Amino acid sequence: MSTDTGAAVSKQRINELKGRMLALKEHLDLENRKEELERLEQQTLAPDFWNDADVAKRVQKEHGMLQDIIRTWEKKWSELEETDILLEMAVEEDDRDTENEVAENLVFLEDTIAVAELECMFSGEHDVNNAIIAIHAGAGGTEAQDWVGILMRMYLRWAENKGFKTDILDLLPGDEAGTKSVTIMVKGRHAYGYLRSEVGIHRLVRISPFDASGRRHTSFASVMVMPELDETVKVDISDKDLRIDTYRASGAGGQHVNKTDSAIRITHLPSGIVVQCQNERSQHRNKDMAMKMLAARLYEQEKLRQRAEQDGIHGDKMEIGWGSQIRSYVLQPYQLIKDHRTQYESGNVDAVLNGGLDEFIKAFLLWAR
Repeated sequence: MSTDTGAAVSKQRINELKGRMLALKEHLDLENRKEELERLEQQTLAPDFWNDADVAKRVQKEHGMLQDIIRTWEKKWSELEETDILLEMAVEEDDRDTENEVAENLVFLEDTIAVAELECMFSGEHDVNNAIIAIHAGAGGTEAQDWVGILMRMYLRWAENKGFKTDILDLLPGDEAGTKSVTIMVKGRHAYGYLRSEVGIHRLVRISPFDASGRRHTSFASVMVMPELDETVKVDISDKDLRIDTYRASGAGGQHVNKTDSAIRITHLPSGIVVQCQNERSQHRNKDMAMKMLAARLYEQEKLRQRAEQDGIHGDKMEIGWGSQIRSYVLQPYQLIKDHRTQYESGNVDAVLNGGLDEFIKAFLLWAR
């Protein structure tokens, strides 16, 4: 490719990215958000700001989120402008090395702008929070327990690709292979916003490695995702409603699970919700994390109840089995992963199972919006 052609392509890409950034600015309603940020800043300067600590914390949280949105957009726009100027200098001086640098910058900018476009679709109150994922085996026996292990690996790889940190809070090994259930904390900006797309029943179709006859099997696993609640959210939990048991951590957790006597199981008697944590060596820290998990479960349960009442929805919780799946992963006789809510599908099953979930997440956010 000639220098002139390369420069023309880069200029076209810059203009396209600027167009996307201006569309993003309009979608974010950035000017009104700046005015709101200024109003909140004035509010924090009031002498009586901390008289109501709960309100003050909510204001600070909203202020931080607005500031983050505005700064991110302005930083990307500034980087685009600088890249545009750098390209003009390269063309004037006929500098191929600088042109190549511009092309490399544009690859990075395209990726980060795509992330910003995705994150602008987050509208939930807790989308910015860390996420707690709980995966449980459903119909399918050992095959379903192996499926839980595959899903766990998929989410861990996705989080790693995003630069998020993960902790396995609890893991119950399968009887023969795989995992009966696992709970994972995913720490990162908008972790919950991304992962709430995964809530529901996941269906796997493949030739089972546990079937000597080589028959095709269908198995299911449920995925529950909850936000890690911060101090701005209050969930009332009475001590008299809790049964707290300690037990020895066990199972094939490897480096993720400390085999000590510090594991904690908490049963919330009114709701029947059970949470447990064995990740930390300290019983006190395991209890703190288990209480966080319980608060998140109760909060999500109440939100679902309110949503069901608003929508006039009644009925029991769906079983982890036929007819209730949100996504199907077919590995034989053909290869296809399809989301039944959004109709988005991909034939590159290896990439998806290795953590390539972003297109499914984007399709869900567009669908949900």
